[in-house]
Amino acid sequence: MTAFIIANLAPIMFATLVVALLLGYPAAFSLGAVGLFFAVIGIELGEFRPDFLNALPERVYGVMNNDTLLAIPFFTFMGLVLERSGMAEDLLDTIGQLFGTIRGGLAYAVVFVGALLAATTGVVAASVISMGLISLPIMLRYGYDRRMATGIIAASGTLAQIIPPSLVLIVMADQLGKSVGDMYEGAFIPGLVLAGLYASYAFLVSLIFPKAAPGLPKEAIGFREENGSRGLVSLGALFVASCVFGWFMMRHSDTHGADFVVLSMFNGIIFAFAVAVLNWVVDKLTGFRFLSKMAQQTTFVMVPPLFLIFLVLGTIFIGLATPTEGGAMGAAGALILGAAKRRLSWDLIRQATESTAKLSAFVVFILVGARVFSLTFYGVNGHVWVEHLLTSLPGGQIGFLIFVNAFVFVLAFFLDFFELAFIVIPLLGPAAEHLGIDLIWFGVILGVNMQTSFMHPPFGFALFYLRSVAPKERYTDRVTGKRMDPVTTGQIYWGAVPFVVIQIIMVALVIAFPSMVMHYKGTQPNIDPSTINIEVPPVEMPPLDFGQPKQ
Repeated sequence: MTAFIIANLAPIMFATLVVALLLGYPAAFSLGAVGLFFAVIGIELGEFRPDFLNALPERVYGVMNNDTLLAIPFFTFMGLVLERSGMAEDLLDTIGQLFGTIRGGLAYAVVFVGALLAATTGVVAASVISMGLISLPIMLRYGYDRRMATGIIAASGTLAQIIPPSLVLIVMADQLGKSVGDMYEGAFIPGLVLAGLYASYAFLVSLIFPKAAPGLPKEAIGFREENGSRGLVSLGALFVASCVFGWFMMRHSDTHGADFVVLSMFNGIIFAFAVAVLNWVVDKLTGFRFLSKMAQQTTFVMVPPLFLIFLVLGTIFIGLATPTEGGAMGAAGALILGAAKRRLSWDLIRQATESTAKLSAFVVFILVGARVFSLTFYGVNGHVWVEHLLTSLPGGQIGFLIFVNAFVFVLAFFLDFFELAFIVIPLLGPAAEHLGIDLIWFGVILGVNMQTSFMHPPFGFALFYLRSVAPKERYTDRVTGKRMDPVTTGQIYWGAVPFVVIQIIMVALVIAFPSMVMHYKGTQPNIDPSTINIEVPPVEMPPLDFGQPKQ
């Protein structure tokens, strides 16, 4: 028996951790306890050197001294302030009106706003709860199928995990030893493609089952002009003019690729906002408007979050700021936006600060526990066991990716994304690097995969968040006065299933088309180190006088 334990100490240690987590013990304490327990066993069996534990204080201090993790409280605070300042409510109301009577319009609005909230808040709970409180009653009021409505809201809220500034991407980059900026840039296109797949699913449902996703009735459409039109032509003209202006301002610049797109968008945003402000001033002074109500409302609602996205992600992508600096600017920008909307209060700041402190402490405690576990795991040669196990799989890189994604998908039924990132990623990263897999690409693949941890029935956190705000009993709709049926837990679970399938399809797409991620390399200078020739010019030294000192 002793010989069996010695030969299989690493797999037994990992299995013990999984059992402890499945029993419901907190992840941080499970990691630390299992690590220390097996350190004692390893010492007794002669398989673990006691001096390994001398490195433990330095590892714990390294967690506290990690500058990359500073971005987590900044982005969390930014998202909570924006969520509590009513930005989501304004966006959902305006974008819902914009799609109007189109079948599935409210579903498109939820996906669009979910992507926009993901790029500004980066917090899944904030996005799901906001859209659940605001959009779900409206969708139920106008006859949306309950499974369709709850599924699209929960799935759109989870976009905050893959679209930067996602918290899990920060942790992923840290655990893989890669740049957070590269991870953000690599994940941006897959995040947008995933949002597009959600919208495509809503389109198919509205096409095949029209009653499951109806359009808004005409009487529910606001922002109409005096002649009864909706003013969409004016909005389209402003959008085209903004794009042309942004391109014109950047066409003679030296920037290319992603930097050109980001800066062009920024110039277009400034142009649109300036036109809307000028229209508002002229309207107040003369009563004449050259923009429709819809165009002006959409611009005033869209520009602030878009500007904040540029302030955070744009400065990171073009290299002006690190992710930590971008997060700090985003937190300051969220406070400014909240104050500009007159929705900022000391109570709001206090709640956001407390929630940020709790989440940051949660992350740090898990990371400290993970450091204890990994120290013992490496001490008993667990990393060698994992690497041999994974690199010996048939099929090379593709076989490895299929096995790893299936493994993570199953674990996501029981573990949340933080636990997966801190426990599983450090074990998988070295094996992936040994097989020649780009770690940014690998991180984005796993990021999309771990997104399913929010949507898995019955333990998906996004489903719990939505369940907490969805009506549990019959209620009277405040607009129509009709008695409405509650949303059952079964409807929420069944509504999530198609979107879990879509997320799996997205994993396959990222594996099949790595260029969606690998474009991040195009912004880096391509220099061959072997061609660098450093010449040091000769320097003439003055003569040294070693004679006797002068009297």
